[in-house]
Amino acid sequence: MTILNETYTLAGGVEIPKLGLGTWFIDDDKAAQAVRDAVAIGYRNIDTAQAYGNEQGVGEGVRTAGVARSELFVSTKLAAEIKDYDGAVAAIDQSLELMGLDHIDLMLIHAPQPWDDFRGGDYAQGNREAWRALEDAHKAGKLRSIGVSNFLQEDLENILDSATVAPHVNQLLAHVGNTPAELIAYCRAQGILVEAYSPIAHGEMLKNAEVAAMAEKYGVTVPQLCIRYTLQLGTVSLPKTANPDHMRSNAQVDFVISEADMSALRGMDARDYGEHSAFPVYSGK
Repeated sequence: MTILNETYTLAGGVEIPKLGLGTWFIDDDKAAQAVRDAVAIGYRNIDTAQAYGNEQGVGEGVRTAGVARSELFVSTKLAAEIKDYDGAVAAIDQSLELMGLDHIDLMLIHAPQPWDDFRGGDYAQGNREAWRALEDAHKAGKLRSIGVSNFLQEDLENILDSATVAPHVNQLLAHVGNTPAELIAYCRAQGILVEAYSPIAHGEMLKNAEVAAMAEKYGVTVPQLCIRYTLQLGTVSLPKTANPDHMRSNAQVDFVISEADMSALRGMDARDYGEHSAFPVYSGK
């Protein structure tokens, strides 16, 4: 499971592990144990968000995981609804307090619009204000790196136009069947690392016969193929699970997908998220 020891270096010089643990849908009272299990297996990158309602549990897991805080990379996200400087400053401090940590390794603006208006109105000014709060917390040492999530190119350009620190990361929905290649290329050109959340498409890839056939060819599981795909795209992969067996399996990705198969996977279009389409990020907007 050497992938757990591999890192990328962000534009600001901070190292981030290539494989992380996503914690969306893990209840607050179960999050601490999930983090402890992941750390025991070898994970060092833990991702949460204010919107997940489990920062307290994740923070407890980080503090009680039995490894030095400096060995762990902890991310959280500013609630998508916060589009003003003072609100963002207060929310950053609240995350630190809830998690019981003196610093967070990466904090992102969760989305360029509030969830109830996702891909809707113009929040350019609000995003600039929230970004300024992240920059100030970064300067103060509260946040080691800062970034965004679900930002399209125009959203990024809005931040870059006035930023004193360019976003280090853009966390995106990226998986086999949904590869935002142009956006990933734009981010790379700007020195912004892409993180891929839902690399298994919130479980939908488990039903895909084409992907299953390719996984069988490599002698791996569908999740392993999907995670490896996002890693070979040059992104951080953030599969979500509270199951230690799945954590172990998700880290067993020390194989290489051929360029021909990568091309086939890149060309796939699979964006039917079934019941999960109710969530803004899966709505097709």
